[in-house]
Amino acid sequence: MIKSTRRQFLRGAAGTTMALPFLESVARAEPFTPQKRMAIYYVPMGVVRKGFFPGEEATVLPKFQGATTPAIGIERPVAIQDFENLTPTQSPLESLKHKVNFISGLDRTYKQGTDVHAQCGSCFLSSATLNSVTESAYPLDRTFDHIIADSIGRETPFSTLTLSCNSHKNNKESIYFDNISWYGTNHVTPSIRDVRQAYQRLFGTNKKGDLRDITDLVLDDAKELQRSLNRTDKNKFEEYFEGIRSLELQIERLEAMRTEIESAKVALPTDSLLPRGEYIRTMGDLMVAAFQTGLTNVATLMIGPERWDTPYRFESLFDKPMSHHQMTHNPHKFVDQLLQIDKFYMEQYAYITQKMDSVIESDGSTLLDNTVFTYGSGLGDGTTHQYNDLPILIAGGANLGLAQGKHIHVADETPLANLFLTQAQAFGMKVDSFADSSSTITGLTA
Repeated sequence: MIKSTRRQFLRGAAGTTMALPFLESVARAEPFTPQKRMAIYYVPMGVVRKGFFPGEEATVLPKFQGATTPAIGIERPVAIQDFENLTPTQSPLESLKHKVNFISGLDRTYKQGTDVHAQCGSCFLSSATLNSVTESAYPLDRTFDHIIADSIGRETPFSTLTLSCNSHKNNKESIYFDNISWYGTNHVTPSIRDVRQAYQRLFGTNKKGDLRDITDLVLDDAKELQRSLNRTDKNKFEEYFEGIRSLELQIERLEAMRTEIESAKVALPTDSLLPRGEYIRTMGDLMVAAFQTGLTNVATLMIGPERWDTPYRFESLFDKPMSHHQMTHNPHKFVDQLLQIDKFYMEQYAYITQKMDSVIESDGSTLLDNTVFTYGSGLGDGTTHQYNDLPILIAGGANLGLAQGKHIHVADETPLANLFLTQAQAFGMKVDSFADSSSTITGLTA
């Protein structure tokens, strides 16, 4: 029934397979070392700096500017200190701050003649030197997730998992506004945008049209497996199995809401009225399950598209769907709402981070200890469109040698690519440069 290999599956009706986490009771005899993983959490439209960056709480809000401008943040000395006093936007990370690094001062280079939003998103994981790409107006090359997958994703069913929390259709913007993962220049990695589609791809049945819960389809095999597990594995399995069942219920709830909204024939797009946080958390749960079961070691999660004006329902914040992009053009009117959105997105990042930290690996470490989970945006400020002093956080990675609980402010004109070069070396890659990097980041590795 279950092969004694590093990766196990439950099997059920209609060709269903359900991946399992590491279980000592059915594992191979030799020691098992947890896999190294990498995840990206990309936030669109930058942040309101006075809520995110320490020391900028009292700064005057800038006026909207349509092109990139130099950094508007305060001058900070190059320093490494403990990540202790969280700003209002960072506050959801309070219980996790000892496992999170805050990197401030990182810059991108803007290529004149391209759209500010399109470049900041599509090139976030590329940052190619300005003259190295001739096939595109954007400095867009093979992105970092695929480069890392060359090292840690060769043996997984999915070398990378590319998820997006934007299921809207939009004929106004090109693909450059809505994708951060690229196989290469002008060769986008298709994102999975529907939670059911993502679930079916990871845990799905071979029988088309069968949308029964996968936990029901594999239930007999699950019961048989449980009889052979030791107490520790039995508890671990029950927790995991119930987690997947809960995820199925989440997906069914979102789908029921979508059906109800569509039948009401409202003027706004259906997904504008779906709860935004629940959508993001469900995608995050799927990503964590994919890591936990060894289906992939590399994932990107794009929280929303750049510049699109389609409104979203930020549940618990506003009484109607709001356009994040449009509000950044009028910060003096919408500063409170923008600060709420920034914190809202941080709450979802904190939720996923905590989820990773609750998964115990075979050696007693957590999934987060073995994962480098980066929060970032391609803009340092959504109103001025600055490419300087980007908002960057790194959670986890203790078992990869990353420092923990530090605020590192780097020297002026330090490229964002230095962060990815540092991470590549932490993953054991023998590389001396990445994109427009100049060096590694001092203090990020323990």
